[in-house]
Amino acid sequence: MSTTALTHQVRVLAPLGDRHDEILTPAALDFLGRLTAAFGPRRRELLKERRRQALRLASGSPLEFPLVTSAVRADPSWRVAPPAAGLTDRRVEITGPPDRRTTVNALNSGAQVWMADFEDATSPTWDNVVGGQLNLLDAIERRIDFGTADGKEYRLGTRLATIVVRPRGWHLDEEHLEFDGGPVPAALVDFGLYFFHCAQRQIDAGHGPYFYLPKLENRYEARLWNDVFITAQELLGIPRGTVRATVLIETITAAFEMEEILHELREHSSGLNAGRWDYLFSLIKTFGHRTDFLLPDRAKVTMTAPFLRAYTELLVRTCHQRGAHAIGGMAAQVPGKDPAAHEAALAKVRLDKEREAEDGFDGSWVAHPGLVPVCRTVFDAVLGERPHQIDRTRDDVEVTPADLLSVRRISGPPTDDGVRTNIAVALRYFAAWLRGQGAVALYGLMEDAATAEIARVQIWQWLRHRVIDRETVLRVLDEESAALGAEYPWAPVDDIRALFERTSLAAELPMFFTPDAYARHLVRRTEERS
Repeated sequence: MSTTALTHQVRVLAPLGDRHDEILTPAALDFLGRLTAAFGPRRRELLKERRRQALRLASGSPLEFPLVTSAVRADPSWRVAPPAAGLTDRRVEITGPPDRRTTVNALNSGAQVWMADFEDATSPTWDNVVGGQLNLLDAIERRIDFGTADGKEYRLGTRLATIVVRPRGWHLDEEHLEFDGGPVPAALVDFGLYFFHCAQRQIDAGHGPYFYLPKLENRYEARLWNDVFITAQELLGIPRGTVRATVLIETITAAFEMEEILHELREHSSGLNAGRWDYLFSLIKTFGHRTDFLLPDRAKVTMTAPFLRAYTELLVRTCHQRGAHAIGGMAAQVPGKDPAAHEAALAKVRLDKEREAEDGFDGSWVAHPGLVPVCRTVFDAVLGERPHQIDRTRDDVEVTPADLLSVRRISGPPTDDGVRTNIAVALRYFAAWLRGQGAVALYGLMEDAATAEIARVQIWQWLRHRVIDRETVLRVLDEESAALGAEYPWAPVDDIRALFERTSLAAELPMFFTPDAYARHLVRRTEERS
């Protein structure tokens, strides 16, 4: 594939903010243009295939391990690339948006890895997209230290977490950048700007350009990312195989192609991660029309549920048999000021991380620096001085397609509290998201777009199968909208309510609220107001 001839430039459609010119340089935009020219058409075809697959599954086609790739699964000889510098020991990984304060706090947190999240934890305002890139560049250059008006100092320490960047998924566009008359894929924007400015700097610092890849649905989407990596390295003269990428297995279809995804990315792979809320969201999105996939309150769907146990155990087995890291899911608790509530939250985190470490995971996620010591203590007890437990290949695990889909064993009707909690969380998250905040503490948990997705899609599913009635939802929506207005006087309550109704009460489920046309309109209007 030729990427040397570029006939169309990337145009910036938004006004340039402070220091934006340091990121949106002519050379960087040219680099984005080359990536978009090379891979934009394939990306569009893969998104069409997503829709075709959704229709096939909705019409009753079974979801199975692909027969055509059985030779890949049966071949014991292949392995992924060895761990790269800074990614050997990943026992604690902290996540968060790349705003300036979070960047300093996460890098200083004591975690081995920080996932700088342009996806679920970032509201995609233009300032957030470009400002996040500036913050990463400043952090790598160690010029990010700053103070606040109240006298608080934010300064980088000496032992910093390894930066791993999560770009947005293939399904999203960046409408502030235009190429050949259309928006640039958001995934290529987040990946390309970071890679262009920071890849060589990270190599020089002893690490490398490392990524988390979200929302993949099959091996072909992994192959597309691998080809992007090859081309990007070639364009900037970086040795092939320098990039490392960990894939989040957070869609139900990807769970049936874990080995194939590792195989496609094997020269750049650094493992797989077990998502939770997006995985459940994907399950409902895919099979929400079926009564045997009706889920109860999301608080009752724990990782000990049989279908989730099958998914996580298969993930550990797949990774370790291919020499890859298996990274556990999120602990979203936010330490509180009440001592009893604080200890109860830490106890839940400890129990969850003990299960993951004992199952064979090599590390896990936390959302708050206060949870880093708990997670580290649990994994220290299992790993000791070892950096991981990849040698534990879990040959005892046997998982069938039926095991991955055995939802009926935990199905049940929602409770009144479950309905109210989903509506309350969705409304408050939408309010924060429209204000430019993608990660927000609600009811003791750090919530992001994945939480909003599962909250609103459960309301849709319960309405579809008539286990709750529309009048009840509208009554609770009225009450929670009024409460929202009282708590957040700045919130555009009518807009937020309309967004909830469009994405939760429609006859057919919108795929994601973030690319929804009305949501994009609200983001643009919020940016204009600010």
